[in-house]
Amino acid sequence: MQYQPPSPDDLARLKDELGLSSAQMARLFGLSGGRHWRKYTGGGDPQGISPLPLFFAMAQLELDNETIERVLQRMRRVGATIDLSADSPELDGEQQP
Repeated sequence: MQYQPPSPDDLARLKDELGLSSAQMARLFGLSGGRHWRKYTGGGDPQGISPLPLFFAMAQLELDNETIERVLQRMRRVGATIDLSADSPELDGEQQP
């Protein structure tokens, strides 16, 4: 697989387009909290986001709820425990969506 992550500016633009807080973006991307999200968009040396959290976020934005639930059920059948509505352990001082 060849992959080049979106730039920090691209991610900041997406955040603005969606009108979400850093904590909400972290939740969308399956990250631990707003601080984790900001390491991809800010600071002196922002990191490139890996393809897995990007795919996870874009799937949630593009797929209908029935399809997402079908994928989650498949994950559970192989032994995963997953609840997308559960709060992240890191509250980061921001309210979760």
